[in-house]
Amino acid sequence: MADKTTKSIVVGGTPAAIMAVIADFPAYPDWVEAAKSVEVLEDGPNGRARRVRFVLDAGMVKDTYELEYDWAGDESVSWRLVEGQMQKSQEGSYRLADRGDGSTEVTYELTVDLAIPMIGLFKRKAEKVITDTALKELKKRVEG
Repeated sequence: MADKTTKSIVVGGTPAAIMAVIADFPAYPDWVEAAKSVEVLEDGPNGRARRVRFVLDAGMVKDTYELEYDWAGDESVSWRLVEGQMQKSQEGSYRLADRGDGSTEVTYELTVDLAIPMIGLFKRKAEKVITDTALKELKKRVEG
């Protein structure tokens, strides 16, 4: 798989508060602009979603896909693509680091391979836009 795109942001909130927002998949269409619908298909043993279906409409990019999640408390969550229409693979994670001052550093890593050919430069740029947008929307949701 290709190199990961990694981006971090500081969010005003505890890791538990931020992870609660990340884990609340049914609310994604309320704050994630590209998420048209999000459905939890299977819960995991920890009460958080294990498998989730997304319907995404980000202008030129439209996709329906399923991700499988692995949660590590309020410290991190990682996921991988189970099936998708436009994507061959997707791996990602959020890592949360408490800064001890009521804020948390959130690091988002993402690698996506599409079923359609795409020049590496454009793919990396798309990943950077996705990670940047996701972090800004998360920050706004947690702090708003």
